[in-house]
Amino acid sequence: MANQQDLANAIRALSMDAVQAAKCGHPGMPMGMADIAQVLWKKHLKYNPNNPDWFDRDRFVLSNGHGSMLLYSLLHLTGFDLPMAELKAFRQLGSKTPGHPECDVTPGVETTTGPLGQGIANAVGMAMAEKILAKKFNKKEIDLIDHYTYVFCGDGCLMEGISHEVCSFAGTQKLNKLIMLYDDNEISIDGRVEGWFTDDTPGRFESYGWKVIREIDGHNFESIDQALKEAKNSDKPTLICCKTEIGKGSPNKAGSADAHGAALGDDEIALTRENINWQHEPFFIPEDIYKDWDHKSIGQSIEDHWLEKLNEYAKNHASEAKEFERLVSGDLPVEFESTISDLIKSFETDESDYASRKCSGICLDSIGPVMPELIGGSADLTPSNNTQWKGAEQLSSDGTGNYLNYGVREFGMSAIMNGLILHGGIRPYAGTFLTFLDYARNAVRMSALMKLPVVYVYTHDSIGVGEDGPTHQPVEHISMLRATPGIHTWRPCDGVETAYAWKHALESKVLPTALILSRQNLPPQNRNDSGLIAKGGYVLLEAEDEDLVIIATGSEVELAINSAELLQAEGIKVKVVSIPCTELFDSQSEDYKLQVLGIKPKVAIEAGSKDFWYKYLNTGDEVIGLDCFGESAPLKDLLEHFGFTNEKVVETCKKVLGK
Repeated sequence: MANQQDLANAIRALSMDAVQAAKCGHPGMPMGMADIAQVLWKKHLKYNPNNPDWFDRDRFVLSNGHGSMLLYSLLHLTGFDLPMAELKAFRQLGSKTPGHPECDVTPGVETTTGPLGQGIANAVGMAMAEKILAKKFNKKEIDLIDHYTYVFCGDGCLMEGISHEVCSFAGTQKLNKLIMLYDDNEISIDGRVEGWFTDDTPGRFESYGWKVIREIDGHNFESIDQALKEAKNSDKPTLICCKTEIGKGSPNKAGSADAHGAALGDDEIALTRENINWQHEPFFIPEDIYKDWDHKSIGQSIEDHWLEKLNEYAKNHASEAKEFERLVSGDLPVEFESTISDLIKSFETDESDYASRKCSGICLDSIGPVMPELIGGSADLTPSNNTQWKGAEQLSSDGTGNYLNYGVREFGMSAIMNGLILHGGIRPYAGTFLTFLDYARNAVRMSALMKLPVVYVYTHDSIGVGEDGPTHQPVEHISMLRATPGIHTWRPCDGVETAYAWKHALESKVLPTALILSRQNLPPQNRNDSGLIAKGGYVLLEAEDEDLVIIATGSEVELAINSAELLQAEGIKVKVVSIPCTELFDSQSEDYKLQVLGIKPKVAIEAGSKDFWYKYLNTGDEVIGLDCFGESAPLKDLLEHFGFTNEKVVETCKKVLGK
């Protein structure tokens, strides 16, 4: 039987060999955290390599994702479907071992990490999901859901501002099954961190309401084990501060920034092999090491025991077991389709003017009661975002409720939502003002990269914000979202389009959705076939053998319709096209897009950046939009100042037609 040091050294050897073969990567962190990983994965972590998606597994998040070879080594050694050939192909095109962990590429990877700090936020979401679902489904005699979320993080993660946002939130929520192991090696890319990171980290986390276990020797197996046992018995989230040496085992580079982000080199690797007594060729693991690391039999036994528990649960709590299985599968409730259908019909007959943010709130009032998996929230703008549906209750620290007051934490909120949906059993949505997307941009990008169907509710979508001025008036944000691969951006013009946007968002299983919603009231539009909204773009106002096409979205659709009527009174035939979701419209057939847009001259109208719209236009066509920031003034004055008036649209259309 191999000893603990040999098991940890297997991680070190595989990590330095893979980085050397790729001629790039980060060997220092895997070598420094190998001993911590050995204790956690051998003695504490609950998982089954045969079934990486087993629901009651513990979640392991590598927030310092640059050390990906630590995770790949663990997955390979413990028996996941990650053969040695994949480790040899580290960082190569098409391999299952990309430079940073990707959850949709490698079996056993819980979340895509690399942008530092976001893994911590994802883990907060996972721990929160566990607590919510445990409160909902567990019975006195059966704990159906009972698992921990473990995070590895480094100095860089804790320097990132998002770590402050989410860790203070985790303390408030008392996420006692969240355990973070901090790789306190005092090194980052630029060298020793004492020149730029002198925080009292333990004191900081204690002030958040965390249990803090200080000054653990990150290379002492017994100390690590005892700290983990203590953390698992805490009624608070726990930070374990592990003093480690980056590049542990390397005679000349350990403890220095030289070990962080570059291959050690053949000579140094040879010296390291000698230093840690690893007398094996690159990528070779002895059979006794493999045998001791192999977790397939143990993992299967643990899952089988849980399946017996699930069967017992189903016998005694049949309806709840059925609901649990639906939530885990991600299927929508049977009532969803009729609920949405009724919602659309109600908007079609409602002649009231509503802001689209209000329409979104009405949608949630209908959808919320039939979707218990729906967990809403807002970054301290609930009344403005209309994100709390009637009957929703604020989530308490015991896991009761379904609405999260995230506080002013746009970035943290977005990354926590990624963790909630990655965990499974939860469908999160949350809101803020569109202009504050800037704070959360990278988490939204990660939603798209990971193909996570979270729903972002962005209100106050244009200069329609009025007197609040340019700091609160988004200009470039919608184009930024549309330029992001893998996200659907909806800017509805009325209640019917808003209902279709929510329908599409909640039916999606692989793509996030951004709902772009107005502050100001918008009139309902008449349309022949609302079903065409599902195509992302459609003809709202028909014109036989049109002279001109006006394209618009959101609040500017009303302007387009009114201007078209004025032009038609002068004998100019105008077709109006609404494109609430350009990504969806772009995915339609070429024939359909040509049918909608036609070949006649065009004018596009949107109270945002102009540049996006030129892809639909030809030489001589025009865009009425913004190429500057807004101003502080009443809405009426702003619309006139920036040219969002019937007069300006009519003038521009005539210019395009040469009249």
